[in-house]
Amino acid sequence: MPKITAQGKTFECDRGANLRQALLANGIDLYSPRAHYINCMGIGTCGTCAIAIEESVEGAISATNWKDRARRSLPPHDPQKNLRLACQTQVFGDIRVTKFEGFWGHEDKIAWQAEK
Repeated sequence: MPKITAQGKTFECDRGANLRQALLANGIDLYSPRAHYINCMGIGTCGTCAIAIEESVEGAISATNWKDRARRSLPPHDPQKNLRLACQTQVFGDIRVTKFEGFWGHEDKIAWQAEK
């Protein structure tokens, strides 16, 4: 089973699990305080679940799909940043997750990292 490390916690998920669902199920603060109440609930349209993912091996996460690419191509996101939408990402191997500040998680300042 793949392991996810985020916000000082490490937990397992099923292979192919949706990253957004796995993070929320394990008490990870995926959204900024305002976005916690105002988000698209995982359909890939708002961009508030943007995170950085460090893979233990290549292929530990699914390939970027069109929804992820399309939303992150629009402001305030920058398609050049190495971010992914958690709601559009499947987990196949061990990963470490970092969340950035800002309503959309798009700023440069780190909100939380894999370890505290």
